[in-house]
Amino acid sequence: MFYFFLVPYFTKEGFLNMITNNTSNMRTYSSNLEFTSQSLHLGIILAIVGGFLDAYTFTCRGGVFANAETGNIVLTGLALTQHNYIKAFSAFLPILAFILGALLSLYIDHHSITISKLYSKQAILLLEAIVLFVIGFIPTTVHNILVTTTISFVSSVQISSFRKLVGAPYSTTMCTGNLRSSCESFYIYIAKKDHVSGKKCIRYITIILFFTLGAILGGLSTEYADYKSIWLCSLFLILAIIVFPIDAYRLNRKS
Repeated sequence: MFYFFLVPYFTKEGFLNMITNNTSNMRTYSSNLEFTSQSLHLGIILAIVGGFLDAYTFTCRGGVFANAETGNIVLTGLALTQHNYIKAFSAFLPILAFILGALLSLYIDHHSITISKLYSKQAILLLEAIVLFVIGFIPTTVHNILVTTTISFVSSVQISSFRKLVGAPYSTTMCTGNLRSSCESFYIYIAKKDHVSGKKCIRYITIILFFTLGAILGGLSTEYADYKSIWLCSLFLILAIIVFPIDAYRLNRKS
């Protein structure tokens, strides 16, 4: 009886068909994955998390922006000029964590086998959700550098893993580049009547607005839940993970 089920896979033709079908399914899933990782709705969720984290670290974790390494570089330089090496080291640690996070993201992207690479985006979001959930248990009596350095690390992984918004470069945790890109797209739209640039401008503005919304949410929730408010970020990241299979199901139904 099992012969009739197994023989198609043990013939040359059956084996080739099996390989072809699996390869086709993997390509389809990879295409769906790329669509979701660059989608506006995923970008919105990640931008909310980015704005939330900056408000969170500024409000209850030492008055710093854990996602903005430019500020930490300036603080490091100022501390060195004042010969305050302890302060310089404290400001440099988040920068180092950011670098390590970027390198980890690149390593995962370039050294993962095909199957694991298909799930690397979700794995990164899950890792970030778990880390931020654990941070919610660390009281403010613990030195803030531990928390801000950890957040800088996961922020870097997120930035390095999700760098495109419908094919255009953007950031989910900083708005300077997004603001410049939105201005450029708006100018091209006005000057050349380029509707593609007009849509791109709207997408950038949407990300900036939801980043701002995340900052507002972070500020308000921190007033009520203090350091535990970061658990909301974990919930948003779980929602981001769920978006992937939802998109895959929706796209498969259309095809």
